[in-house]
Amino acid sequence: MRILTWNINGIRTLPQYYPWNTLKKTSAILEGLQADIICFQEMKTTRPQLTRDIAVPDPYHAFLSFPATKGGYSGVAVYTTVIPLKAEEGLTGKLQPKPPLTSEERISPSYPAADDINLVPDEKGMVPVDFEALEAEGRALVLDFGLFVLINLYCPNEGSEERLPYKVNYHLMLEERVRKLLEDEKREVIVVGDINITAAPIDHCDGALESRASEFWEHPARAWFRKWLSPQGPMIDVVRHQWPDRKGMYTCWNTKISARETNYGTRIDYILLTRGMMPWFKGGDIQPSVKGSDHCPVYIDLHDQIELESGQTLLLRDALKQDTAKDPPRLCTKYWDEFSNSQKLLSNFFGRRSESVPLSQTPVPLLSSSLVPLAEQSSQISTKIESSASIDKQPSPAIPKEEQIQGVKKRKQPNPPSKPSPKAPKKARVGQSKISTFFSQPKLGASVSETIIIDQDDESLDSQPTSAPTSSQEVPGDPNHSPLDLDNLSQFSAFIANESTTSSKSKAQWSQLMAPVQPPKCDVHGEPCKQYTVNKPGPNKGKTFWLCSRPVGTGYDAGRSKRLREEVNPQYRCNFFKWSSDVKRAALRNVRSSQSEG
Repeated sequence: MRILTWNINGIRTLPQYYPWNTLKKTSAILEGLQADIICFQEMKTTRPQLTRDIAVPDPYHAFLSFPATKGGYSGVAVYTTVIPLKAEEGLTGKLQPKPPLTSEERISPSYPAADDINLVPDEKGMVPVDFEALEAEGRALVLDFGLFVLINLYCPNEGSEERLPYKVNYHLMLEERVRKLLEDEKREVIVVGDINITAAPIDHCDGALESRASEFWEHPARAWFRKWLSPQGPMIDVVRHQWPDRKGMYTCWNTKISARETNYGTRIDYILLTRGMMPWFKGGDIQPSVKGSDHCPVYIDLHDQIELESGQTLLLRDALKQDTAKDPPRLCTKYWDEFSNSQKLLSNFFGRRSESVPLSQTPVPLLSSSLVPLAEQSSQISTKIESSASIDKQPSPAIPKEEQIQGVKKRKQPNPPSKPSPKAPKKARVGQSKISTFFSQPKLGASVSETIIIDQDDESLDSQPTSAPTSSQEVPGDPNHSPLDLDNLSQFSAFIANESTTSSKSKAQWSQLMAPVQPPKCDVHGEPCKQYTVNKPGPNKGKTFWLCSRPVGTGYDAGRSKRLREEVNPQYRCNFFKWSSDVKRAALRNVRSSQSEG
């Protein structure tokens, strides 16, 4: 039997990745993971948004927990083909369905209490008096499989210093829940999920750096986790137990900096077993090649049978009590009102109906008030069609000539083609404005604009020139005029050639100005940078910036405040940063200076 855990970072985003985007149903995705018990974290959905395909993916039994207030945040789920005996939401027994679970349906007779734990005060110095806030984010599911109690977790992340007390208190609540199962109820426990803690320096991409290794255990969450794990604590990290010296065994990567390409990550997803479950442990590993999230799946396999000290063989199926478990517990989604056909989904009210009307109920138009045989009906129909056709063929009555003329007069007469005015000269522009005029100082005495008057039909152009006519302006070939002056002709040709060159130069200048900005080169490697976009809410959201295009890795330059200079590895990304607006502004300055020089 295989147990798999995976932080999927959203149940609706998972099908966007290959190979899951080739599968049409959630059940096909679950079957592709090839596990009997599948535990998801960060479902990022709400109960009203839940579809039948996600909630009831046959043949899996589904159990889900959602945040009480934050929609599209957190959330855990368990999909299993092994029928559990009991199931609960949360760690303290406070989260109850309607109607509440009976004592026979509950997993434990007693649960952790806030008074029994030394909780950490928050930033205001207030110590929680209950677990209501810790249980409000849909972070845990507890299922009883007889042989063991499975706890699927999504532990809080430390987003800020103010969030640290919440994180530590959640871990203390978890520790107390497991302690009561072990010591008070003598049960075996399997804890799976995203614990959001690196267990040792070997589980961190920068753990080998001297500056990080010296202060690694100073973090309160890591110190707690170290004491809770074997050999000091009751829980065994079985994947690390099987691969004690394996480096780079990470399960989470920062996708914003493309950290997965160079395996620059951390190991924060675990499967933890109590000592009594170790005889059943067959093996386990991570699956870094499985894409779909910023995490990768982690799995373990259990033996199908073991041999007891007495020599008796115990089957896993018998230990899980699958012969007695016929129906899943009431927390299963198949019993929810919206999926048990006892309550209509909201989507049913807006769906398109496809109800077909029986042929016998199709209304037939009656041709008369009395019933007519079918043959007579057809003859009547044909008679009516012929009569209507004959009506259409009848010529229309003649319209008097006067009415026709009046009707024609009512129509709007099309505008007759207007003849060009013999004395209205056409104005032609000399071309597009030069781009250099936007950046150069205007010359004194220069005219504001210059216009050439062109009118081939205007005879006054020859008879009334703007200046006194000379022999050089006379048209060749006309017996009444003398030959054209060759000096003016060469000047005119030079003018045309100069205008063509100026136009080409202006076009090139505009193309240079509107060309896309070339990526800047980083200072250390001298290589073209890569552009990124700010997605974090705030004043800079949507802005773009440039970073070194090299991938991140152990010792990459994260900045002087985060990385010692002697620990920087130049093989990876340097600390180059520049806003795209600054790069574009610098490029425009270079264009202006080059055009002014030209």
